[in-house]
Amino acid sequence: MTTHASIDSAGTANLAFLEELFTRYQQDPGSVPADWQQYFSALSGAPAANGRAGNGQAMTPPTRGSSLVPGVSPVAAQPVDPLEDDTMVSPEGIATGHAVAIADGEVHLPYAPAGEEKPLPFPEAARRTGGDERFAFLQDRVDQLVRAYRVRGHLTADIDPLGRPRPGLPELDPAFYDLTEEDMDRVFSTDTIEGPQSMSLRQIIRRLHNTYCRSIGVQFMHMDDLLVRQWLQVRMEGCENRIQLDRKQQLRIYRQMTTAAVFEEFIQKRFLGSKSFSLEGSESLIPLVEMAIERAAAQDIQDVVMAMAHRGRLNVLANIMGKSPQRIFREFADLDPELHVGRGDVKYHLGHSTDYLAENGRKVHLTLCFNPSHLEYVNPVAIGRMRARQDRGGDRGRQHGMVILIHGDAAFAGEGIIQETLNLSELDPYRVGGTLHVIVNNQIGFTTSPQESRSCVYATDVAKMLQSPIFHVNGEDPEAVAQVVSLAMDFRREFQRDVVIDMYCFRRRGHNEADEPAFTQPALYRVIEQQPSVHENYLKKLLTLGEVTHDEAMRIAEEHRARLDAELSAAKREDYVHRSDVAGVWAFYIGGREKEAADVETGLAPDVLRDLLRRLVVLPERFQPHAKIRKLLDARLAMADGTQLLDWSAAEALAMGSLAVQGLRVRLSGQDSERGTFSHRHAVIHDHITDDTYCPLAHLSPEQASVEIYNSPLSESGVLGFEYGYSLDCPDGLVMWEAQFGDFVNVAQVVIDQFIVSAEDKWNRLSGIVMLLPHGFEGMGPEHSSARLERFLLLAAKDNIQVVQPTTPAQLFHCLRRQVLRIWRKPLVVMTPKSLLRHPRCVSSLDELAEGSFQRIIPDQSGASPEAVRRVLLCTGKVYYELEKRRQELERDDVAIVRVEQLYPLPRKPLQVALAGYADGTPVIWVQEEPENMGAWRFLRIHFGERLFDRLPFSGVCRQSAASPATGSKKSHDLEQNELLTAAFHS
Repeated sequence: MTTHASIDSAGTANLAFLEELFTRYQQDPGSVPADWQQYFSALSGAPAANGRAGNGQAMTPPTRGSSLVPGVSPVAAQPVDPLEDDTMVSPEGIATGHAVAIADGEVHLPYAPAGEEKPLPFPEAARRTGGDERFAFLQDRVDQLVRAYRVRGHLTADIDPLGRPRPGLPELDPAFYDLTEEDMDRVFSTDTIEGPQSMSLRQIIRRLHNTYCRSIGVQFMHMDDLLVRQWLQVRMEGCENRIQLDRKQQLRIYRQMTTAAVFEEFIQKRFLGSKSFSLEGSESLIPLVEMAIERAAAQDIQDVVMAMAHRGRLNVLANIMGKSPQRIFREFADLDPELHVGRGDVKYHLGHSTDYLAENGRKVHLTLCFNPSHLEYVNPVAIGRMRARQDRGGDRGRQHGMVILIHGDAAFAGEGIIQETLNLSELDPYRVGGTLHVIVNNQIGFTTSPQESRSCVYATDVAKMLQSPIFHVNGEDPEAVAQVVSLAMDFRREFQRDVVIDMYCFRRRGHNEADEPAFTQPALYRVIEQQPSVHENYLKKLLTLGEVTHDEAMRIAEEHRARLDAELSAAKREDYVHRSDVAGVWAFYIGGREKEAADVETGLAPDVLRDLLRRLVVLPERFQPHAKIRKLLDARLAMADGTQLLDWSAAEALAMGSLAVQGLRVRLSGQDSERGTFSHRHAVIHDHITDDTYCPLAHLSPEQASVEIYNSPLSESGVLGFEYGYSLDCPDGLVMWEAQFGDFVNVAQVVIDQFIVSAEDKWNRLSGIVMLLPHGFEGMGPEHSSARLERFLLLAAKDNIQVVQPTTPAQLFHCLRRQVLRIWRKPLVVMTPKSLLRHPRCVSSLDELAEGSFQRIIPDQSGASPEAVRRVLLCTGKVYYELEKRRQELERDDVAIVRVEQLYPLPRKPLQVALAGYADGTPVIWVQEEPENMGAWRFLRIHFGERLFDRLPFSGVCRQSAASPATGSKKSHDLEQNELLTAAFHS
C-alpha cells in the first residue's frame, strides 16, 4: 500500500491527466473540448487567444501543490475530505460540510470563483464513454466511494445478533457517484487500498463491504492522525477484517463458549431463583477476554487489572480468573454466615487475583477489582491501580501492564464517570499505556431501551472524544470477535492509546433471574426466545466446516458439567476451609481497630529538618522564579536558620520531603495542587522567563523515592477514584488527593461511600488514601466554606477512617508522617485550613517538628490553673484562634480552650486526660462554626451524651440549623461569627 500524503483522498490518481489537459488549454484553448474550456475559463478568468487570462495575467501551470482536482486542496496535494465522519447526506446527495458535493451532475465547490454565484457544472465530456476524461471522472468517483465505506460503512454493518435490519445509505450505492453496471468490471487504480494495485469496481466494492460492513463495523476516520488511520486501513483491508483460525484455535473458542454456557446452565439448575446476573446471550465475552490476555502475554504484558459490573462477573471469575467454583457455590448457598455478620458483599461484586499461564508459557498476573453496584465508578480505580503497579515496578514506558474495563452499554452512554475516565487516559499523571474497553452491549438497560437512554447512535459515541478507534462487532460471530481483539490489542500496543470494542449481543433473561423482561420489551423478547445460543450457532458452523465432530462437542460439555458437580459436592463439605487472599504488598499492614496499632515516632532531628529546608530552595542554574516566589524561598532559608517560624506550607513540604528521602513514595494530585488553591504550596516552580518547571521536592537526594505533584483536570470523582486505586497498590507511600475547596468533595461522594469508607468492611481491602479538604467559615459563601465534616463522621464506624483537623504546622507534619510510618492503614480525611495558611499565630518551631508525635487532643495552652477554670471550650480547627483572641481581649483566665485535633477514631482517653484537672460539674461547651445540624456537634453529642465522662455537663454553641452551610454575605458572616464567640464565653 502506498503511503503518500493523499493516501485516502479522492482524485489524486487523476492529477497528471488534469495537469496535462490544463497545459494544453494554456497553450491553445481550442485543443481541449468546449466544456473543459468553459470549466478552466471559470476557474482562472476568460482566456485570451494568446493563452493569457482575461485579466491580463499570465496563467501559471498547476503543480502537485496546486491541484485542480475537485476535492483536493492546494496545500501539499493534501485533499479536503469530500466526506467528513458521519456527515449526514440528503437524498439529493448534498453532504453537509463537504469540500466538494455532487448533485444533479454538478460539482459544488467550497466557494464560488470570482464573478460566479452558481456552482460550476462538471464537464459533460467527462461523462461521455471512453477517453481519458471519462476515466478520470470515474476514478475520482471510485475514490470517493472508497472513503465513504471507511467513514460510513459501520452504519450498515451486520453487528446485531438479533438480525434487525439497519437502514441503507445512499452514499454507499455506486449509483450515488454516477457509477453504472457497465462500470462494475472496469479496472481502477487501488493504490489507496491495501492489496492489489488495481481491481475491478466489483472487486473493490466486495473488499470494502467485507472489511467494513460484515460482522465488524469500525469508527476510525474521526482520528486526526493520518498515519494512525493508514495503520488501521492496512490491517483491516489487507485481510478484509477477518482472521484465519486453525482447528486448534476454533476448538479453543468453542471450549471457552461451552464452559461459559454450561456454567450459566449449572447455576440456573442448582441455585434456582438466585441472582447471578447471567451472561447468557453474551457468552462470547469469555473467549474475548481470554484472547485479549493471550495477546497481552505475547506482547510481554505481565500484569492485567480488570474491572467490570455484575453482568457475567461470576462467569469471568470462574472461567477467566480461576476462582474456585467451590467458593462461588458456597457464596450461592450462603454457607458461612458467621464470616459476614455486619460486613461482606454480594457474590457478584467480589474480586479476585490469580496468575494466568498463557499458551506461550508466560505468566500474567490477573486482578479483577471489587466493585459496587454504582456502575462504572470502578473504572478510574482500576486504572489507578495499574499506574501504581507500573510506578512500583519502574515501568516508565507503560509497556508491561494493562487495564481491561468491561462495561454495559446503558452505563457507558449514561454515566458521566465514563467521560472523566476517558479524559484521564492521555494525561501524563494518569497514563497507563492504553486501556482496552469492552462494552457488553445487551441493547437494553434494565427495562430501558436505547431510544430512551441515549441521544446518540452508539452507546460508545462518547469515546470519540479520544483519538482511538471503536470496533463494533457481532457477538454471534466469535471469529469476528477474535479479529477485533487481535486488532485492538495490537493498536493499543502500537500507539499506547485506549481502544474500544463494542460487542453487540443480547440478554437472554431479565435484568436478574427473577425479572420478567416481557413486561416491558415484549416484542424484543419474542425474538430472543427464538434465538439459539451463541455456542450452539458456532458449533453448527464448526460441524459444517468439519472442524469438530458432534461427539467431541458433547464430550467437552459433559466434562465441564461433571467438574462443576464435583466442585459443588466439595463446597458442601463441613471441613471446607475458607482462605483469605490478602497478601503480596499488603502482608505487612493491618486494619481493624486503632488501638491494635502502636503509635510511632514521627519527629526528626533538627539538623535533618534544617538540611531539608535548605535543599527545598535549591533551583537549577539560571532558573529564574517569579520575584514573589524568591521571597518564599528566602523565607524557607530563614526558617532553616531559626530566624523565622515554620508556616503551613513549609511543614507540609518537610513531611513530604522527609518521607521521600526515607525511600517512601509521595504522590499528590488535585485541582491547582502544584501551586495550591490559595497560592501557598508552590511545590512546582515556574521559570518566570522560559516557563520551565522544577519541583525541588523531587531533587532532594539521588537515593530518594519519587515525589509527584500534579494539577488534575476539573474532575473530582474520576481523580479521587484514580488516587484511591493508586493507594490500593501503594501501601508504603503517601498518596493524596486535594480538593480545590473542601465543598467540592461531594461531587465524589460515590467514591467515598462505595469505596473509601466501606471497602474494608465489604471486601477486606485496606487503603491509606489521604484527602486534603480546605474547610473553614470565612465569609466566602455556601460553596466555599464547608467540606461537610458531618458526612464523614456519619460514615465513621469500626475505626474505618481517620478524620483530623490540625491547627498547627507541626500537627500536619506529624499527621502525614504518621499516616505512612504506622503499619495501620486507614483512609485519612484532613480538614485543611485556608486563612490559617498565613495566620501569624499558626506557626511552629523546628523543635515542635523534631519532637513528639501527632497529638489527638491539645490541652489548654494558657497556663491557667485548672482549679480557677469555670468553663471549658472544646473546639476544632481555625475557630480556636478566634476563641483564643477573644479570651485575651476579655481577659478570661477562668476559661480553658481544648482542641480536638482528631475527631475519629474518637480519642476518648486523651480527651479524658486533658479534662481530668477540671472540677466535676465544670461545663464543657463545644464551639463550632458550622450550623447546629452540621459539623461535629451532633456526632459528639451522640457519643458523649449530656455529660462528658459522667461528670462534666456538655452543651454546644453553633450557628442555627440551616439547609445551606453558610451565608453569602461577608458582613452577615462577621455578624454571625461575633454572636458565636460571644455565646461561647457568655452563654
